[in-house]
Amino acid sequence: MRPRSSPRASLSRLAVTFVIIFLIYETWSRTSSWNRYVCDGSGQPLHDISQVPTQDLPGNPHEPLLIESPSINNLNFGDLASPKEKDRVLILTPLRDAAPYLPKYFEVLSQLTYPHNYIDLAFLVGDCVDETLSTLREQLEKLQNESNVARFRSAMIVEKNFGFELAQSVKERHSFQAQGPRRKAIGRARNYLLYAAMRPVHDWIYWRDVDVVENPATVLEDFIKHDKDVLVPNIWFHRLDKLGKDIEGRYDYNSWQESWWGRRLKKRISKDTILAEGYKEYKTRRKYLNWMGNRRKNKDKEVPLDGIGGVNIVVKAEVHRSGINFPCYPFENQADTEGFAAMAKRAGYSVFGLPNYVVWHVDTEEKEGNLKGNKVKEQKDS
Repeated sequence: MRPRSSPRASLSRLAVTFVIIFLIYETWSRTSSWNRYVCDGSGQPLHDISQVPTQDLPGNPHEPLLIESPSINNLNFGDLASPKEKDRVLILTPLRDAAPYLPKYFEVLSQLTYPHNYIDLAFLVGDCVDETLSTLREQLEKLQNESNVARFRSAMIVEKNFGFELAQSVKERHSFQAQGPRRKAIGRARNYLLYAAMRPVHDWIYWRDVDVVENPATVLEDFIKHDKDVLVPNIWFHRLDKLGKDIEGRYDYNSWQESWWGRRLKKRISKDTILAEGYKEYKTRRKYLNWMGNRRKNKDKEVPLDGIGGVNIVVKAEVHRSGINFPCYPFENQADTEGFAAMAKRAGYSVFGLPNYVVWHVDTEEKEGNLKGNKVKEQKDS
């Protein structure tokens, strides 16, 4: 006779049998359900599938939902990046006590050969004690109504005071002590102007100082063709000597390539210190763009940069949209445009200068600041 199983053993076998049957059923049920929803076609990674229009996905019978509410907008940056006749440009200029420079600014601006109907203008007016605002409105109205000048697509004036009270004399404005507070304030003003004026339709942002007095009329076409993320020219000025001879001086010391001494200095100073170029207080021995070039040579020559000045910058709008702005605080011991260059490079964007392409700045007749120890020299062919 076979021995009889105990009740406990029988219950154990019954439980195991039930678990096996349940697992088999669940596996069959899930496989059947998956087969009802899986797409027929080659296996694609999710990031590839997400780029296919919804109506083209295999197995998806739904049409896109059309929203007709006037209060809801749909923005597709892919559509904006598609090929078009001309790129849209936004020219940005921050202003403070700039009334004397505005007539010349608009005279030079009106001569740009880039189609004016693809250019938007925007200005920030802040902390002024002169007639900058009224002069700006007068010059804009004149520019947009002149019969012999093509109208720009649009113009915007942004008003914002920052409470920055640094005196505006050349000596005080360009003294070493003023550089940290001054550059923080300018960086903040640039950011306000940028975020108030930039629109999804803009492809390029052209930062242009009010005291530019001469540039090639084709400056926008010339820069855009390089297709760089951030690009600056060389900034010089004209000066007459005592005999009336025209001397070409180098102006902007904020466009530079980093040096071994500069990197070592930044390791030794406080993170809150803002370095200012061309001053004896901090010797970085950086290589300045304005001493590299010769305007009589190839204007398309490019050199990589680690810092840039703000007189003339052409930036892909994508760079600003990615969060790269003008730090109003020390970023890698730099602020404003030099901090912007450091931030752009940290994010993987390219920063270049054109050493042989010259844009002319008004002669500020500086006696201190970034001309001290750097004599104005006549440009000679080399």
